[in-house]
Amino acid sequence: MNYHVEFDIDLKRNPYKGRYIALEGIDGSGKTTQAEKLAQYFESKGKKVVLTSEPRKEGVIGDIVQQVLTGKLRMPPVGLQYLFSTDRVLHHAQIIEPALKEGKVVVSDRCFWSAVVYGILDRVGEYSKETANFLLISQSILSMYHQFIVPDYTFLLKVSLDSAISRISQKDDVKEIYEDKEKLRKVNEGYDWLAREFADEIKVVDGEGEIDEVTRRLISEINK
Repeated sequence: MNYHVEFDIDLKRNPYKGRYIALEGIDGSGKTTQAEKLAQYFESKGKKVVLTSEPRKEGVIGDIVQQVLTGKLRMPPVGLQYLFSTDRVLHHAQIIEPALKEGKVVVSDRCFWSAVVYGILDRVGEYSKETANFLLISQSILSMYHQFIVPDYTFLLKVSLDSAISRISQKDDVKEIYEDKEKLRKVNEGYDWLAREFADEIKVVDGEGEIDEVTRRLISEINK
């Protein structure tokens, strides 16, 4: 038997005085570097800043996630996605919402939008509105039960696959399971699709060029 479920719901907006900024993009797009640069920029303006990331690398859940991402521990993809969601619940409750309530600027390397792109990749590998809707509901983005706060600014750093691979190859960190060319290509497709479907929520920013040049582009968008 098929059960028909239908409802309209908006994303949960930030109700606090702080600002929530997230950087998205494929591995090697410069998210971590630019998050640090934005944090420095806001601190130079006298703002209190919380610099964070998803998934987190510390704590019970973070430790497990890192073991899976680096290939030390095997887990069904759906299990990994649920771990991401659990970590995100704690992340918002313990760090993001308290900081926003206090009027701080939260700068995050990734947010819940990653769950849509990587969740679809792990689930079916093809991006469609129908599949995305399942992820948006199950990942507490368009859920009737619980929703995560949407960032005030979400920037998608756009770089070529060659640039991303070159940057990844220079990292000293252990290579993660999504950091091969074919998966990067699929994730890149996913982010392109996401940016089209949610154009009002996600601003695409050119991530190529010198670090400070990219930072200036981001600041320019924020100051608009």
